[in-house]
Amino acid sequence: MLKVKKNTMEKNNKKRFVLVHGLCHGAWTWYKVKTYLEAEGHCVTAVDLAASGINMTRVEEIQTLKDYCKPLLECLSSDDDKVILVAHSMGGICATLAADMFPSKIFAIVFLTAFMPDTTNPPAYVYEKLIRSVPQEEWFDTVFGRYGKPDCPLEFALLGPKYMAKKMYQLSPVQDLELAKMLVRVNPLVTNNLAGTRSFSEEGYGSVTRIYIICEEDLVEPEDYQRWMIKNYPPKEVMEIKCADHMAMFSKPHELCALLLDIASKYA
Repeated sequence: MLKVKKNTMEKNNKKRFVLVHGLCHGAWTWYKVKTYLEAEGHCVTAVDLAASGINMTRVEEIQTLKDYCKPLLECLSSDDDKVILVAHSMGGICATLAADMFPSKIFAIVFLTAFMPDTTNPPAYVYEKLIRSVPQEEWFDTVFGRYGKPDCPLEFALLGPKYMAKKMYQLSPVQDLELAKMLVRVNPLVTNNLAGTRSFSEEGYGSVTRIYIICEEDLVEPEDYQRWMIKNYPPKEVMEIKCADHMAMFSKPHELCALLLDIASKYA
């Protein structure tokens, strides 16, 4: 009898996490976090967005935000389990689209130093506000380009090794930086031309609990910009990780997982 009760408790405490990567990266960025969360008994799915990781889509095939997010949307639509959605960097816009389409399937969205849209402006508003303010020289060896129709050009990027070393992975283990250098791929940029100008809805995305995790040493999305997004569209809770660069899953994986477990206990 005691054994049955214990198993029931374990089953009830098991949560499902869905992890969404950032620009030019892939599901591989979550290998540490996935391992830690699964060791705690949780179910974890790390998704490759289109043209990312091992997903075979070519960037030229991505004409809309839905095209880019298709693997994430399929993941949520094919499973009845309610999830905690964790999004990093540009993955925040993808997670927002998923929440707008499947609000009843999401306990909460965790924005890990991620772009966090509102329900007033176009989906790409928070991203375009930042990227247009970054001087060209601060992108170092990152490559930008265009594809698509001349009257509605789409943009892509490939993060450069020097850029990643100086701006993204400056506090992360050198092994993880080397892994990134080998695995990054060309990705579409989530601009207005890709995402459209229709804002996300209050009844969809706006109804889902949001938590923002600030990474204090992020040089890609500086702390003051993260706090601006929080003020622009206040989440339910704000958490912080000290001494974390943009890639907190590498620079502070234990601290990140502790926060995710806390979030799961509170909101799932």
